[in-house]
Amino acid sequence: MKSAAHDTPMAQPKTAFVCQSCGASFPKWSGQCSDCNEWNTLVETIAHKVPRTNTATSAGPVRRLAEVQAEDTPRVPCGLPEMDRVLGGGLVPGAVILIGGDPGIGKSTLLMQVLGAVEPRLSVLYVTGEESLAQVGLRAQRLGLKTPDLPVLAETSIEQILSHLQQRRPGLAVLDSIQTLYTEALDSAPGSVSQLRECTAQLVRHAKSIGTTLVLVGHVTKEGAIAGPRVLEHMVDTVLYFEHDAGSRFRIVRAVKNRFGAVNELGVFAMTDGGLKEVSNPSALFLSRHAQPVPGSVITVTRQGNRPLLVEVQALVDRSQLSLPRRVTLGLEANRLSMLLAVLHRHGGVSLGDQDVFASVVGGMRIQETAADLPMVLAALSSFRSRPVAGDTVVFGEVGLAGEIRPVAGGEERLQEAAKQGFKRALVPEANKPRRTAKIEMEVTPVSRLHQALEAF
Repeated sequence: MKSAAHDTPMAQPKTAFVCQSCGASFPKWSGQCSDCNEWNTLVETIAHKVPRTNTATSAGPVRRLAEVQAEDTPRVPCGLPEMDRVLGGGLVPGAVILIGGDPGIGKSTLLMQVLGAVEPRLSVLYVTGEESLAQVGLRAQRLGLKTPDLPVLAETSIEQILSHLQQRRPGLAVLDSIQTLYTEALDSAPGSVSQLRECTAQLVRHAKSIGTTLVLVGHVTKEGAIAGPRVLEHMVDTVLYFEHDAGSRFRIVRAVKNRFGAVNELGVFAMTDGGLKEVSNPSALFLSRHAQPVPGSVITVTRQGNRPLLVEVQALVDRSQLSLPRRVTLGLEANRLSMLLAVLHRHGGVSLGDQDVFASVVGGMRIQETAADLPMVLAALSSFRSRPVAGDTVVFGEVGLAGEIRPVAGGEERLQEAAKQGFKRALVPEANKPRRTAKIEMEVTPVSRLHQALEAF
């Protein structure tokens, strides 16, 4: 005779539908939230019950910040110096890393190479939810990885994955991808907002408890952002974006969030038949190196994290055939270009109001700092007057609305990188001129106003 315990079904966690706009909770789904009147914002989530505790006895003591001992976080090098640079020095035990990129850009290839480099020193696990084990084996053969004992798992159930992680306790685990995982506690399909949030929450809690470094692969939308709710990027410790220029074999790994290191760090790789290879001199990647100087081309030095990089800013100015001239940018801010053209007209006496202006950065690089202001102005003026800038000259500096040339951070590091690449002259802000103690073997021309820069040009 069967006992009553075997006849009782396992209790399923209670779910609720939470509005993603105002946070209101409802027991059933409806098309419109009755609190904020937004449509299609209710998402199924697990209704966690908050345990009741005696706050008078469970609350920890208040401590002074000076009493808190700050310890250096131990790191494990992942075997690829460019990847270590982006991560801030290596892998941190218990950290959760989210990496996103376009389909086919090489996310699985990069992580497979990282696992192959770490496996001799650290226990690893590769979990695939999109490919079969045979496909993973073929990739490892193509990459020439000499790791026949690399453990792999084809699974999409988060409960099964957590069971394997608890049993093996690997030092590094890769889950490819987070959009394919699901939890049996929810009825929604894998990849939905509720599944993404709940699976990520369980993985983060598990990684912190057992000290495993987790790498989650995420899909991206057509706008280039990681698919799913924005809360995923807040839940993890590090967010990396894998980028590339269409038709180029070069790949860029950029850190946009890192709790254990600097953000905006950059790692440069080249895609080859044998996988991704590190680029030791990325400055040469973004320079065209024309046989002779050409109008509309100016070399500048930008900073990506702690690394100075030489890039080429190009501009094309042509008479517009439209009533409203176009302002088009690639890798630069379009609104800033319009502002700089107005400053050029007001303080430089050059009007481009009837001209189409196109500006871009060679190599697919994106410049988000103000050091590209002066190069952008000079590139546009060079194209407009058909007068090239000397090929051995670098330019950087911020242009203010009053026509002043403002300094930028890391001036001496930028000049040292330019001198190392063979450049002989530099046009920089007055406040960025090198100190007398600095040994920079190049001719530096400091300017403080826009008209001074135009005269030097």
